[in-house]
Amino acid sequence: MELIAKLTNFKGKIIWDTSKPDGQPRRMLNISKAEKEFGFKAKMNTEEGLKKTIKWYLDNKL
Repeated sequence: MELIAKLTNFKGKIIWDTSKPDGQPRRMLNISKAEKEFGFKAKMNTEEGLKKTIKWYLDNKL
């Protein structure tokens, strides 16, 4: 969430509702099976992917 706030220049305060579940525990992704089975290899890192997604959204929102 902090990375998205940074990339969108969000200056507000992020307040989490601690009375609600916080989602699944953090997991580390292992893509070795995807690479082995069908040749998947990431073309960009998470930050670059988020930047492109945010740009697409801003260019296409109504």
